This record gives sequence, structure tokens and C-alpha cells, in this order.
Amino acid sequence: MLLPLAAGAPADPGPSIATPLLWTVTIGAVVLLLLVDFLLTRRPHAVKMKEAVGWSVFYVALPLGFGAWLWQQYGASTGVDYLTGYLVEKSLSVDNLFVFMLLLTAFAVPEELRQRVLLYGIIGALVMRAVFIALGAAALSYFDAAFLVFGLILLLTGLKLLLDELKDEEKEIDVSQIRSVRLARRFMPVTEDYEGPRMTATLAGKRALTPFALVVVAVLGADLVFAVDSVPAVYGITEDPFLVFATNAFALLGLRALYFVLEGALGKLTHLGFGLSLILFFIGTKLVIHWGHLVWGDAFPLPEIGNVTSLLVILAILVVVTVTSLLANRRNGGQDDAEHDGGRHDGLDDEAVGAAERG
Repeated sequence: MLLPLAAGAPADPGPSIATPLLWTVTIGAVVLLLLVDFLLTRRPHAVKMKEAVGWSVFYVALPLGFGAWLWQQYGASTGVDYLTGYLVEKSLSVDNLFVFMLLLTAFAVPEELRQRVLLYGIIGALVMRAVFIALGAAALSYFDAAFLVFGLILLLTGLKLLLDELKDEEKEIDVSQIRSVRLARRFMPVTEDYEGPRMTATLAGKRALTPFALVVVAVLGADLVFAVDSVPAVYGITEDPFLVFATNAFALLGLRALYFVLEGALGKLTHLGFGLSLILFFIGTKLVIHWGHLVWGDAFPLPEIGNVTSLLVILAILVVVTVTSLLANRRNGGQDDAEHDGGRHDGLDDEAVGAAERG
């Protein structure tokens, strides 16, 4: 029987496809894309649908093209790992969009400033996930039990999301209850009005925060909460830190444009919360099974779940919940749209409210 590794005895995490050059080029490309986004949002303006759709298409084509290159360079196994991880992260990033939507509404962010807030949120999410990816890689290298811990995190998160989705009461974000906002208010006063994208302004002769700074702080706090779930999820697909980083980066980069494309449609995905909970259950179970095989080897009764199977299962879940959501909305003929939007938001709003207020 194999025993879990003791502390200080690193496991072999398996080879990473990444060379120093590939890491440098990938990180450089991510930074360059963020700089382009920063320049685009330098002059505050309301985002038109044509602009949002154009950038959304670009940010879908780019990771798919990168996946095709990985497939051709490193083989089908690497290509499937990357595409599966990207699909998982893109699906979970919808939760980020709901949190962003709720926070932008709660703080009454002017339309022309929303894309700059989203950009700060994306940058914060990338930085926090990079830290968690590094910590996760170290944990998986030294402790087989890290797979069990990651699996349990996903199973508990999936259960919480499912229970929240089944609740009927509607919740809203109370800005005054967000921990990061309360902490910021303790150190500096806050102006009443927005001052464009400025973080600070002068109030009664003293330096003060603007509401724009507070919403950015709240978004970054929510980013931290979501990083705890998303990084273990993609480690359930691949143990290669480079692929984990690439899938997270590409899933997040397009969120600014995707927000404005889906802003009116997100509430129609009434069953998406159920789908995300099933995906988390599935990947969490996969991690626990993998841990069982590391500890007990072939004596463990359950078979390992391959990534081709994972890709097909995740695709099937997303297709089913999308179709059932559309059918539910069509069947109600629009007359219960508000009620069903509330049903969709009740579950994710609970999760989003918790994420925002814990931040």
C-alpha cells in the first residue's frame, strides 16, 4: 500500500510543457493585452454592443488558437487538458460576471466607468490566481493530501452553490456590510460623488477616497474569494502550472467585453447555477478519486476519470443547462421573467453576496 508523502518529501508532479521562453512569451502577451485594455478604457465611455462583440470574438478566438497550437506542438493529451481547463474556468468566470454586475449596481457606477472597474477586477483576479497557482503547485508537489483538500473544497463549494440555488428569497448586496469597504472607510473619508476614474479626491481640505475606489476594493475582495474555488478546479484537470495559469488568464482576459455582451442575457440562464454546482461536484470527485489512487494504487475501487471524459461531461452539463434555461424562459412566455431572473439570481446572488461581503 502506498502511503501519503511526508512533509519535505516532494512528489513528482509530472513534467510541465513550459520552457522559460514559453512562460516569458505567455506572461508578456497577457501584460500586453492588459495594457491595450488600459489604453482603451483611458477615456471613459459607454461601451456599445458592436465594440463589446468584436472584443469578445477576439478573446474567444485567441485562446482557441493557442489551444490549437498546443495540440499541434505537444499532442492531443495536452490540447485536451488545456481546452478542458479553459472551458471550466470560462464557465466559472460567469460567477465573476454576476458579482461584478451586482457590485456595479450596488455602487451605482456610471455606465462610462464600468469597463475601468471591470479591468481592475480582472487584473486583481489574475494576480491573486497567479499566487494561488504557485501555492497550489507547491502543495501538490509536497503533499498527496493536497488533492483530497482541493477535492473537498470543490465538493463543499458545489454543495453551497446548489443549496443557494434552491433558495427562494431574493438578496441584494448591502454596500455597508462589505468587509473591505468597511475597512477602507475606517482609514479614510469617502466623497459623495464619483470623480471619473480617480481613486482619491479632496474633501474639506483632506485627501479622501472616491466611490470608484470603494467599488474597486470590493471587486478585489470578491476576486480573492473566487480564486479559492477556481484554481483547485483547474488543478483537477491538469497538474501543469503553466496550463493552469494559461487557462485562468485566457478565461479572465475577455470578461470586460463579455460583461457588456451578456449584461442583458445573464439573468435568462436560470439553470446555470445548477450546472456550475454539478461541474464542481464532478471535478471535486475526480480529485478525491485521484488522491485515492495515489494512496492505495490499484486497490482503490473507483477508476480514474480521464480528461477526454471530463471534457465531454462538462460540455454536456453546459449544453443541457443552457437548453433547459432557454426552454424554461420560452415556456413562461416572458410573463414570469422577473420571477425566474430572481430564481437565477437568488442562488448566485447568495453566492455573490457572500463573496462580495466576505471580501
